[in-house]
Amino acid sequence: MNKKLKQFIKESENGKIFSATFIKKDGTERRMNARRGVSKGVTGQGMSFDPMSKGLLVVFDMQKLAYRMINLFTLKQVNINGKQIKL
Repeated sequence: MNKKLKQFIKESENGKIFSATFIKKDGTERRMNARRGVSKGVTGQGMSFDPMSKGLLVVFDMQKLAYRMINLFTLKQVNINGKQIKL
């Protein structure tokens, strides 16, 4: 994991809204406004795997109002705190 990616993950931990551009599993590009640290609809059961070990970041999609995963290996650009981070 490179330095810019670690910086983005650290900055997004406290629930700040950010936008991310990445390549989806089907090969199409997606731009998402998302947020981390949302507890809406969380049952406390947890996930059956560790998404970070597979290069996935769990976020709350602000447009679809649902949880989604961003593949960190296909992440192209992130805008957070008024800064643009290109990967």
